[in-house]
This record gives sequence, C-alpha cells and structure tokens, in this order.
Amino acid sequence: MTDIIRITQRLASIARISFTSCSGERSQCAWSGSGQGSVEVGRDPDGLRFHEQGHFRLDRGDAEVAFRNVYRWALHDEHIGLYHERRGKAHAVWLFDLVTSAEEGVLVARDAHLCGDDRYSARLSLRDDGVDLDWRISGPRKDERLYYRYRQ
Repeated sequence: MTDIIRITQRLASIARISFTSCSGERSQCAWSGSGQGSVEVGRDPDGLRFHEQGHFRLDRGDAEVAFRNVYRWALHDEHIGLYHERRGKAHAVWLFDLVTSAEEGVLVARDAHLCGDDRYSARLSLRDDGVDLDWRISGPRKDERLYYRYRQ
C-alpha cells in the first residue's frame, strides 16, 4: 500500500487537533502559542474537508481565542493537494501539493506556496493514531513554524 493511500485512510479518521505555533526572531507576527480543538471530517467528490474549531492561547497571555478553519485535502493517485477554504469553497486558496518523499510514511510539499514574499512549505508524517503536519513560513515579515497534530 502506498504512502498516499495510507495517509488518505488516516486523514478520514481524524477527530482532534492540537497545535503549537512558534514565531522566529525575524517574525513580525508574534503568534507563538498553542491550541486544541475538534475536527469534523466531511467527504465529497472534491476530497476530504476538515472543519476545525477550538481555542488558541498565546504564550504571553492568558486569554483564549476561538478559531475556526476549513481545509480541503484533494486526494489524487500521486499527491494530496491542500487547500484553505476559510472564505468558502468557491474561494479556496491552494497551499501546496504533498508528494511522497524518500522517507517512508512522509509526504512533503512539492513546491512552496508563495503568498507575496512569504513561502509556505510543509511535511506530513503518518503516525499510529493520526498525522502530523509541520508547516514552515518564511519571508521578510514571517518566520513561523506551525506544528499540527491531527488525531483519531
């Protein structure tokens, strides 16, 4: 069974998310913190949709902020496309295509997603009880690492 098939099967069983964000020295965002929440997975001809909701807390504060996101995992034989659908299906933003790597159970972004001068790349790793998505965002204003842990 290929890594694409194994990861696709695991994505369909996700129910929870936890994540950390870490702003580097060059970042103008200062979004270091952590969050957790639930994931409702929907399936349609376009792929799998993750409807995420939960709470995020900055490292330097006590207040929690609610978050909601929608990501579409477009499933193909040779890659998995990831889209952000925060503004709806009709306004989906393509982030990157994840392709197999030399490392078993790991997909990597084929090319970086460019948003202005910022570059988004990612690595998706299969785990026994879910998947981990490690994002890197770099550019003149951003120096971020987001580490998502999706679990069953």
